[in-house]
Amino acid sequence: MKVAFATQDLKRVDAHFGWAKNISIYELDENGHSLIEHIAFDGDLQEDGNEDKLAPKIEAVKDCAILYVAAIGGSGAARVVANNIHPIKVSQPEVIEDLLNKLQEVLKGNPPPFLRKAMGKGKERAFDFED
Repeated sequence: MKVAFATQDLKRVDAHFGWAKNISIYELDENGHSLIEHIAFDGDLQEDGNEDKLAPKIEAVKDCAILYVAAIGGSGAARVVANNIHPIKVSQPEVIEDLLNKLQEVLKGNPPPFLRKAMGKGKERAFDFED
């Protein structure tokens, strides 16, 4: 599954989703993880009420199952959830590598229902009911 991280420094989850200079995207399963890409954003990212700044970020994370953020506004959260992405807010800056390792350990055990659902994102099966 793909996991996204809102980050200013590419090392920690330390950014509000709307204000993030970067989004780092990783592929993760119970056996490991790998960086897919870092996506950089510019412009006036701290302008409150500017919903246009969210569109490219939503587009960047649309294939992700989980999005880690330091904070996210109501509108951003609603748009993320509407795209079947589970936002997770960290209470203080956390190292991305540490979060990936913790998440990997959870996947090896008995993940909670939201995580089992997230693991299936992008793997939905189409059923052909024709004979």
